[in-house]
Amino acid sequence: MAGISDEDIQKVREASDVVAVIGERVPVRQKGRDFWCCCPLHQEKTPSFKIDPATQLWHCFGCGEGGDVFSFIMKTEDLSFPEAVRRLAERAHIDIQETGGRPSMPASRKARLKEICAKTAEFYHMQLMRGKGEEADAARAYLASRGFGGAVPGKWDLGFAPGRGTLVRHLIGLGFKPDELVDANVALDGRGDGVRDRFYNRVMFPIRDVAGDVIAFGGRVIGTGEPKYLNSQETPLFHKSQVLYGLDHAKAAMAATGEAIVVEGYTDVIALHEAGVTNVVATLGTALTMRHIRVLSRHASKRIVYLFDGDAAGQRAADRALAFIDRTMTEQAGKSQVELVAVTLPGNQDPAEYVADAGADALREVVAGAKPLLEFGIERRLESCDLETAAGRDRALAECLAVLAPIKDSLLAKDYAVRIWSRLRAHGRLGIEEGDVLARLASLEAPRVQERDDEPAPAPRAPRRALSQAERNRLRFEREFLSVAARHPLVGLAHADALAQIQWHEDVHRQVAEALLAVLAENPTATAADIVTKATMATPYAARVLTAGADSEKATPEQTGAFLAEELALGDAEDAIGSLTAQLNAGATGEEAELLHAAVTALQLDVATRRVTHRNQVGPS
Repeated sequence: MAGISDEDIQKVREASDVVAVIGERVPVRQKGRDFWCCCPLHQEKTPSFKIDPATQLWHCFGCGEGGDVFSFIMKTEDLSFPEAVRRLAERAHIDIQETGGRPSMPASRKARLKEICAKTAEFYHMQLMRGKGEEADAARAYLASRGFGGAVPGKWDLGFAPGRGTLVRHLIGLGFKPDELVDANVALDGRGDGVRDRFYNRVMFPIRDVAGDVIAFGGRVIGTGEPKYLNSQETPLFHKSQVLYGLDHAKAAMAATGEAIVVEGYTDVIALHEAGVTNVVATLGTALTMRHIRVLSRHASKRIVYLFDGDAAGQRAADRALAFIDRTMTEQAGKSQVELVAVTLPGNQDPAEYVADAGADALREVVAGAKPLLEFGIERRLESCDLETAAGRDRALAECLAVLAPIKDSLLAKDYAVRIWSRLRAHGRLGIEEGDVLARLASLEAPRVQERDDEPAPAPRAPRRALSQAERNRLRFEREFLSVAARHPLVGLAHADALAQIQWHEDVHRQVAEALLAVLAENPTATAADIVTKATMATPYAARVLTAGADSEKATPEQTGAFLAEELALGDAEDAIGSLTAQLNAGATGEEAELLHAAVTALQLDVATRRVTHRNQVGPS
């Protein structure tokens, strides 16, 4: 695993002002010393997302997420921490050195490749709009036949690749080097004969990342020829298992509707967007991957709809989609549960053809009728078997239970197993009882699930329980104390003993306190952003707690820290009094009772004395 030095991480952090980085994605407005905006991580109309330029931290009081500039990039672009550092290094034109693993391409080199892709897109677009000759005419005619005339080519930056070295000559004339063109995969190495255009005689579809930068291309051949569609190969900028065509156009509509629709072609995306269905993206020559689903989940909070073509290829894709049935669909997933639904278009049409014939409202009705992927898969299995014969029912049972195997231990799987058994019994004798079906399900070997790369362990959450007002106040004080200690590291250092000795009422708070202390012990001069970054690496939930506080207008951070430390210590003392009193009341006698009584009396006196002083302290407003 490649590593990035702390020195380079700090260099990138210093060059990446959190207000500027967030402001590049959503409009921000200053109120007092802080900046506010609508949260890009969930749908909201009133700004609840606060950015603190002094600490370089952010927190959304709507969804509870928070962190520093790196975590913002991680959450909005679905990147790991090293990937987020590299992304910001590219933005700041900083070259970082990595140890171990494969050598990383310098950020300045990646920026150069993005520039090549941008200039290539401009060239292709100009060839489409102004190019002369039969091939350019044929490209324009093809787009017109799909309804992509007028403003569509400009909106989607569509182009035409004439080939025959025209692109290579153009880019070299702009000062780019042949090896750079090859690295960007807009040209191929001619093996001694220089470099040549990768794409020729094709309608071109620029592929952009979520930020809108061109990183690759897809080309559709004009007339006959193979392959019909040709995508860029993997490059340092482009990884097809992570990128979705049209996401830069669709992300706002996804956030607004909470829903993402996934199709399989560029033209389907464009046709649906132009028809008014704007929350649509497409995969790029690959089946939907779990990384795709994670990316979409960042933008679509409610559900992801997999829309399949009605032809044979679409049906094969529908069967492949069943690989996504896993624990994220079960009740145990909690807030991380993914609602992945699927639907097949009627007839033998693709989405572009269907919306052209039936209209956007009809397509929306089809999408509204999408079924959970689990139900979709089971229905497909049942429909493929002859349920009127004993052999067909046996086969249907076996195939449906196989669909449930990845989640066989969940209540959801058991419920579906019983429903399948009941449905099959309605068609005739099955020769197996309900309990036998559940036993057969339990005996299946669940397929090995490939872990999601770079995914942190789920954040620990305490079980929900009814809380008294006093307990709610206690947990609020714990969160505020941890937050002020992280956002003002000198306060954290001053109260390090308290952070170590407090009897935390929430196990998550204990873990966050331990992580915070570990950072301060390693580097007493750590900044607030450093603390949040490293604490979150140790405990994923840390950022939500450490960024949640707000400084009081009535008290300094030092006064707030002192007040909260004493309040929590007094609470611990009162808990100790309650515990000792319970032991007394449980029937302690003789010397044990005398010792317990003396301890309770001494603690009560100490607490009473400290409370008098504590009432005069300045605490949170």
